[in-house]
Amino acid sequence: MSTQRGFTLLEVLVATMILGVAVAGLLFNINTSMRNAARLADYDRMTVLAKRQMDELLHDPLLPRSTVLIGEIDPRLAGGVKAGWRAQLDLFEAPPGAQNGARILDQLRLEVWWGEEENRRTLELDAYRPGILGAPGAPANPLAQ
Repeated sequence: MSTQRGFTLLEVLVATMILGVAVAGLLFNINTSMRNAARLADYDRMTVLAKRQMDELLHDPLLPRSTVLIGEIDPRLAGGVKAGWRAQLDLFEAPPGAQNGARILDQLRLEVWWGEEENRRTLELDAYRPGILGAPGAPANPLAQ
């Protein structure tokens, strides 16, 4: 009587098939994870660039109110993608009956975009700063005086 130990051809084929399905699933999950990581890295990079642009605009004492400002972001800073921004400074709050020279609160809205038109992503930031109600051309930021 022979007592050979081992696997039959059918057992080897089933084990190979199960292993192949598991490896294919792992490769799909790794690919999805890599795409998500790249997308998050782009978002993080653009968040830093948006905060930097917001700081520049907030510290500009001659930034005009109620005017849309548009700019581009250097593709080298944006990870090689086309990117830009759009901002507007508006009066947010003023005392009742405020006249020129009154202290007010301005709101700065900034939208940063990146990517091609069909895959465009955006990030929006709002910030507030004190201002002085004045004639056109007068500094909007009281800290500049």
